[in-house]
Amino acid sequence: MQGKMFKNTQEFAIYIDGIVSETGMTHMEAVLKYCEENFIDPEDISSMVNKALKQKIAVNMMDENMLPKRARLDV
Repeated sequence: MQGKMFKNTQEFAIYIDGIVSETGMTHMEAVLKYCEENFIDPEDISSMVNKALKQKIAVNMMDENMLPKRARLDV
């Protein structure tokens, strides 16, 4: 959805979760896809990435061995 504006970080996270659900992409891939489609530098949306979305990105990266694995609790 090109040009989509978000009122808050929660709305952005829900949008990214929707992309992940529909496409099977990782959360990081979905964020980068959004940036690419909307001609936005990923650094410019860092303030829209809330704590929950950051955690999902970190888990994806650990699963793909891009970050060192660490103990985590399923909540």
